[in-house]
Amino acid sequence: MGDAPVRFEEHDRALHWRDAPLAELTVGELYAILALRQRVFVVEQSCPYLDADGYDERAVHVWAEVEVDRAEHEPARVPTVLAVARVFAPRIKYDEASIGRVVTAPEARRTGLGRVLVARAIAVIEARFGAVPIKLSAQAHLERFYSEFGFVTVSDRYMEDDIPHVAMRREAPLEAR
Repeated sequence: MGDAPVRFEEHDRALHWRDAPLAELTVGELYAILALRQRVFVVEQSCPYLDADGYDERAVHVWAEVEVDRAEHEPARVPTVLAVARVFAPRIKYDEASIGRVVTAPEARRTGLGRVLVARAIAVIEARFGAVPIKLSAQAHLERFYSEFGFVTVSDRYMEDDIPHVAMRREAPLEAR
C-alpha cells in the first residue's frame, strides 16, 4: 500500500502507513506494534490473555506510525504506532480472508484514524489476495462501526477473552464476483 506521508493534524506530525508480513518488520516496528497491542488489549481492557497467539507470523501487519523526538537517553528514530491491524489470507483463520487485532492508540481515538485503518486493511487484503469475502471477530460494541464497511453480523454474541464479540462477514464486491 505504500508509505506516502499524510498529516495527522491531532499531533501535527507526518503519519506513514505501512504493511508487511512479520519477517519484513524491523525490530523497532515489531516492538512498537506489540507495545500498542499490549497497552490496549492487556492493560486498558484488563484482559490477562496471551496476545501473541501464534498467528503473527502468518499475518500481514498494517499500521500507521509517526516518528517522534526522543529524549537523550531514549533510542532515536523509533516509530510510535498509532493504529495497527493484522490481515490474513483466506484459509488461515477462517475460510474467508480476515482482519484482526484492530487497535487505535488512546491518544489517536476520535480522529477518524480507526476508520482509515479498517479501510486500509480491506485495501491490503484486496491488493494481496484479490476481492474476496472478509471475516472478523468484532467486540460487540463495535458492531455498528464495522457495519459501515459492509460487514454483516453472522453469529450470536459470544465471549472471547471475557469480552462480548460477534462474528461479522463482508462479501466480496459485486463487480469482482
